[in-house]
Amino acid sequence: MKIANSIRTALILIIALTAGCAAAPSHSEAGAETSQLVAPTSDSAFKAQRVVTHGAHVGWHYARSVYENPLNRPVSHMASLASLALKSTGGLLRRVVISTVQLPALNGAIPEISNAEPMDLDAFEKILDKLTGTRSDTGRIKFLVDGDEYFCRLLEAIENATESVDIRTYIFDNDDYAVAVADRLQARADDVRVRVLLDGLGTMQAMQADPDSLPDGYRGPLSIRMYIENDSNVKVRNITNPWFTGDHTKTTIIDKKIAFVGGMNIGREYRYDWHDMMMEVTGPVVDQLQHESDKAWARASIFGDFANFVEFVKGKKAHADKGGYPVRILQTRNFDSDIHKAQIAAIQNARSYILIENAYFSDDRTVYELAKARRRGVDVRVIIPSAGNHGALNASNKITINKLLQHGIRVYEYPGMSHIKAAVYDGWASIGSANFDKLSLKINKELNLATSDPDTVNALLDQVFIPDMMMSREINSPVEVTVATRFAEILVDELM
Repeated sequence: MKIANSIRTALILIIALTAGCAAAPSHSEAGAETSQLVAPTSDSAFKAQRVVTHGAHVGWHYARSVYENPLNRPVSHMASLASLALKSTGGLLRRVVISTVQLPALNGAIPEISNAEPMDLDAFEKILDKLTGTRSDTGRIKFLVDGDEYFCRLLEAIENATESVDIRTYIFDNDDYAVAVADRLQARADDVRVRVLLDGLGTMQAMQADPDSLPDGYRGPLSIRMYIENDSNVKVRNITNPWFTGDHTKTTIIDKKIAFVGGMNIGREYRYDWHDMMMEVTGPVVDQLQHESDKAWARASIFGDFANFVEFVKGKKAHADKGGYPVRILQTRNFDSDIHKAQIAAIQNARSYILIENAYFSDDRTVYELAKARRRGVDVRVIIPSAGNHGALNASNKITINKLLQHGIRVYEYPGMSHIKAAVYDGWASIGSANFDKLSLKINKELNLATSDPDTVNALLDQVFIPDMMMSREINSPVEVTVATRFAEILVDELM
């Protein structure tokens, strides 16, 4: 009888999660009713309980970050502080020089597009070897655009897992869809190892901000971690946030053979509301992705830096399938901003075209290098969402738009919220979790994949950049900027 009930529950969850993969969400999806953990009967009581619980979460997480972290993660704790101080100080000086000297010096008429031959990609890959200290691995990338493609494929992979499911994400929300995914993970944890690694700060913030499309009357669990762990075999760990640094990486690895990498968290916005993208990755590069996931999982344990060191010494193991083409892992870590260095180098070496789509665009160094590229005849185009999800960053984007336009760069406004983080420079592509802001390029942990494989880059152009530019509105004149907007930009530059 117990087996029959388990099978019935599994079938219901599978149908609920995969139904509507090509349709709009229904307010009767799994999770809308089953997620409520004996909530108070009145809305006011629930809101009060939510506020109190959130306060307790913040206090507990702050205590762990401030008091526990220096004890079991002393090396990474001090490294985070030193790296943050160094990058913040150096970044401030650089921004002052760029805004007051370097950008104003780029004056004169905007040249015509040169239509030059693209850069030598083989030579550029060798430049990246020296610049970043990384080496290309081997793998295959398939792009999964928007929630329909990604979550349906993800849930299929989870359903077919035979050994393990390892999730590392910035946000695991508590809305109806995230809870339905949690339910599926609980069911699968009876048969395979399931580990979920959450960034504490990112997840706490997300649980307090309900999406507009959330079904009326829905009351999510007050703690998604407790909900996932409750009466299940799923193992969950929260990453602490020393000095307010975070782990913004998003990877899910199935059976150590299939990896999903990109910018999508787990929640309703990513499933239904926003334009976003993940990559399905196979091949030997997955072994390194698994190794990075294992180290992060170990570092989040009570043994902290020691456990991380043990995983580092163990090294990566060969589990993934063979074959593929060159794929490079780029990361942002303490004292090491490979993603930033690689993309600045790509801008500097581009001769033909640059295409960028990103929701948060505030890095002055990137804007300056793009302006220089355009003034040497490179066709530079940037896609920014028309409806961002963060007030201060939206305001900062306005300043960036005007700077780009001033230097002849074409700017497109995507209708709605695009959370995609992708760029192509003369046939070299970089895609992943990193925004073009201080947090992603200098502070937080991030992970991008890069490749110059022609078929993969063409697929990215065909599936993302060409259709997104076609449906976007090109901005041809400066946007209005208020004093409040300029203040917000200063805030973003210093803190985000």
